[in-house]
Amino acid sequence: MVEITNVSEYEAIAKEKLPKMIYDYYASGAEDQWTLKENESAFSRILFRPRILIDVSKIDLRTTVLGFNISMPIMIAPTAMQKMAHPEGEYATARAASAADTIMTLSSWASSSVEEVASTGPGVRFLQLYVHNDRNVVAQLVKRAERAGFKAIALTVDAPRLGRREADIKNRFVLPPNLTLKNFEDLDLGKMDKTNDSGLASYVAGQIDRSLSWKDIQWLQTITKLPILVKGVITAEDARLAVQYGAAGIIVSNHGARQLDYVPATIMALEEVVRAAQGQIPVFLDGGVRRGTDVFKALALGASGVFIGRPVVFSLAADGEAGVRKVLQMLRDEFELTMALSGCRSLKEITRNHIITEWDRPRIAPRL
Repeated sequence: MVEITNVSEYEAIAKEKLPKMIYDYYASGAEDQWTLKENESAFSRILFRPRILIDVSKIDLRTTVLGFNISMPIMIAPTAMQKMAHPEGEYATARAASAADTIMTLSSWASSSVEEVASTGPGVRFLQLYVHNDRNVVAQLVKRAERAGFKAIALTVDAPRLGRREADIKNRFVLPPNLTLKNFEDLDLGKMDKTNDSGLASYVAGQIDRSLSWKDIQWLQTITKLPILVKGVITAEDARLAVQYGAAGIIVSNHGARQLDYVPATIMALEEVVRAAQGQIPVFLDGGVRRGTDVFKALALGASGVFIGRPVVFSLAADGEAGVRKVLQMLRDEFELTMALSGCRSLKEITRNHIITEWDRPRIAPRL
């Protein structure tokens, strides 16, 4: 294999290796895919104000997330059905996360169960949750995750219906026959029917509760002691409500640009959410993170950490566990270098003054 030097290079390899239906499922966004492109390109409109002549011989990337110590503020976002990318699927991802000493979020719609992922060995793991119409299904899965040692629930709140992903409609996407949604297998909800459009969209239409509302966060708190992260907040109004309803944290996310097109890039929505949360709960970000510089920019705007999604499935497709390990290592190395070149020795030294955005250029414009 050609020497991989950055995270984005894995996408082309994945595209070559994977069947079109599967690559398109992972790669595509909703409708015009404007937000999909914007999630990545918005980072390029944030520039650095590096500080020089600071002793950066020792740099500490460690942080804590919900009280758990991890090696860096870079974690793994939930992505569904990873065995479509590689036969080892979520097992490989779990081992890579554990080796990097960071957190993995397992998708509800994983092709490996919470118990199987737990069996790979130690590691801090969160479960991403969709709320099914049948609340017993939800309660059962949450209990199983608790028993399997999962440490938090990331509740997805931006998908009462599935976004219109035209590639999946064209390809008539369906879960390959050899795979199941392993967490739901015993409930006869593990299979997807072939349909005239996207099999996943039809599955969601039949299974996922469109009536989900803020009071359901309180319901979740009655069935589990695990902290609940609200994933899919992109406005100040909803950030305030998340605090009010007892969320343990917020993930600023637009679902990898797969739900509502023409929402802002998450990096553009981040500061509004951080300000509204007023430091009461931590705010994280996913969407478009492909470089260590992106990680630094998110932290400078107030994020406590970031989650990566597509880089994981693309590197998994290209090279299995070793690919995911390499993605985590490259992001770590780039982030550490960005810190050094910006004059920051620990995460708490990264400040808003280390970046300049298009909306605050006048603030630091030179006096002529």
